Amino acid sequence: MSVMHEPTAQQIKDEKLYRQMGMTDEEFNRAVDMLGRLPNYTETGLFSAMWSEHCSYKSSKPVLRKFPTEGERVLQGPGEGAGIVDIGDNMAAVFKLESHNSPSAIEPFIGAATGAGGIIRDVFSMGARPVALVNSMRFGDLSEERDRYLFEEAVAGIASYGNVIGIPTIAGEVQFDQCYSKRPLVNAMAVGLLRHEDIQKGVASGVGNTVMYVGAKTGRDGIHGATMSSSEVAVDKEEELPVMQAGDPYLEKLLMEACLELVKSDALVGIQDMGAAGLTSSSAEMASKANFGLEMNLDLVPQREEGMTAYEMMLSESQERMLVVVKRGREQEIIDLFTKYGLAAVAIGKVTDDKMLRLFHKGEMVAEVSADALAEDAPVYYKKSEEPAYFKEFQAIENEEPSVNDLKETLMDLLKRPTIASKEWVYNQFDSQARSNTVVAPGSSAGIIRISGTNKGLAMTADCNSRYIYLDPETGGKIAVAEAARNLVCSGAEPIAATDCLNFGSPDKPEVFWQIEKSADGISEACRMLNSPIIGGNVSMSNEVNGVPVYPTPTIGLVGIVHDLSHVTTTSFKQAGDIIYLIGETATEFGGSELQQMIEGRIFGKAPAIDLEVEVDRQKSLLLSIQKGLIASATDLSEGGLSTALCEKAFGAEGLGAKVRITGSAVTALFSETQSRFLVTVKEEHAEAFEDITKDAVKIGIVTNDHRIIFEGDDESVLIDGTVEEFRSAWKGAIPCLLNCEA
Repeated sequence: MSVMHEPTAQQIKDEKLYRQMGMTDEEFNRAVDMLGRLPNYTETGLFSAMWSEHCSYKSSKPVLRKFPTEGERVLQGPGEGAGIVDIGDNMAAVFKLESHNSPSAIEPFIGAATGAGGIIRDVFSMGARPVALVNSMRFGDLSEERDRYLFEEAVAGIASYGNVIGIPTIAGEVQFDQCYSKRPLVNAMAVGLLRHEDIQKGVASGVGNTVMYVGAKTGRDGIHGATMSSSEVAVDKEEELPVMQAGDPYLEKLLMEACLELVKSDALVGIQDMGAAGLTSSSAEMASKANFGLEMNLDLVPQREEGMTAYEMMLSESQERMLVVVKRGREQEIIDLFTKYGLAAVAIGKVTDDKMLRLFHKGEMVAEVSADALAEDAPVYYKKSEEPAYFKEFQAIENEEPSVNDLKETLMDLLKRPTIASKEWVYNQFDSQARSNTVVAPGSSAGIIRISGTNKGLAMTADCNSRYIYLDPETGGKIAVAEAARNLVCSGAEPIAATDCLNFGSPDKPEVFWQIEKSADGISEACRMLNSPIIGGNVSMSNEVNGVPVYPTPTIGLVGIVHDLSHVTTTSFKQAGDIIYLIGETATEFGGSELQQMIEGRIFGKAPAIDLEVEVDRQKSLLLSIQKGLIASATDLSEGGLSTALCEKAFGAEGLGAKVRITGSAVTALFSETQSRFLVTVKEEHAEAFEDITKDAVKIGIVTNDHRIIFEGDDESVLIDGTVEEFRSAWKGAIPCLLNCEA
């Protein structure tokens, strides 16, 4: 093959070639000032990748500083591969949520699969064994062929990776809206467990210690992936797309086991995944964090393709690779360990004392850049923020009830909405029982795994209603955290810490940056009130299609402790005769609701209000009731309101139904999406004790054994009456029908 001749440093400047790599004129000039000379082609590549939005968070850093990141359980906050929280018994939970949106918009199977692979590596790079996967995804409304393809392939990609590597997927969420058409959001979360003494960090310290490359060989796939993930995808343009990095879960399983054995060795100094920006980010970040430098000989990097340049090797995002630093003289132990797993482990460099990153290739020094300049000293922007005109208009709209002619038909239609409909088509593709520690699989409020050697469980969920955040980012941000916490509490878990994935449009648009700022304010306040600090996360900007941003979607991943597995609570009815209680009053709140979107074809008005003090009180009292053994089943009220929540409680309980009486306006009582509400069932003998603890619980009905769902009004008139099976059929068949029935 012919060797590409790289442009000279002068050509890069004169022809502004750095712009093709995503750098602005100001950023290029800043790099020149830092170096005291013009950067060569490889060095320009290093700067462009490390200073991309995806790696540096240059536009979001001022916002991220708002988040509460400390707490009595926090052992590692943001800044490492994943965050760590103490869960007692000398054990810790390790977790993080990350996006793989741009790759999934181009090659959804590969993009989603490598998203799962990357987040798994982030967790085991901390020394933890990954024990569960969670996902959060957004797609168009499935009316278009491309969106159906993206949905089917992304789900298959996540399933293929997790199933092969043997990590159960036990929770997640999928929502659908046309704003995500052709620009899906694919967020993957991994959760791991470790003992406190096994915690590892991504540092390169100790002068003379050896830098080793372990895992798969480097190819030309994924070059400038970090830059691509920092820009908009123009879906209608005919242009050459980047070569996507493909994942190999079989190889990753071997790499995971080798690394988990490696972390037990006192030869290990530091370890980090080669994720976004590959060898560049892992080397620069490990050196910068430790206040040391690195020298690497790229001739020694295991290569999959011939004639690779220094630029290509440093910017490749080939999967299943790690960078490790080991004590000098202990290299052969590491080589032997990885050889046992059939993997390469190669010494490619050493730690230095001058904080520089030096690269050698074919006998020449091809890059010499300060590690801090690439990592810590990346530019930080304070973007212009401007309240959008629509927000003022929406805030001026009075809360009004939509007009509904037929209540039963409306409920049936809501149950068929893909955001509300059963996600069995999705989660049946996942192995939720791998490793045999799953206590609650997908289909309930949260997933739960058993913490081996204890009688405790770890609960997890991911949540975000982006419509609320579009209407009112601060309120919507509070709701995202509160709903995630509700899902844990309804499962019998105490929420302890959060991770986030902030999916937004371009931060260069003042209205979008305002959404980012305001939603961060809401998230921060809710995390403080609910005592769930944010211990890590990810920012994904420029999620736009042909200049139009998706709804702001800051997804919250939340983890909680089930202090005793006897506290585990699920959604479904348990037995006839149990009393049905609604906790929390209902208001006329339909802004951003599923009913509003269904009837109007758009959303407008105010988001539902939320009082965090009320939220905290209700969550605490419900969790106390669960821990005292008073609650038979529990769920929170979200999309579709009371009507859909009651149906879903019946769908998982064979032979049971419900008869409830509602008060006030039927449309509001049935379909409003007022916040901080729960629907629980309680055995008759526990009713008095439950009511003593939960002061705002109202008895609204009873679980029956007649297979029907009946809603009555104030005057005992029947508002909705149908068999559980007819409602369940609409709910279960909706997504398969949308995938198979569309032309």
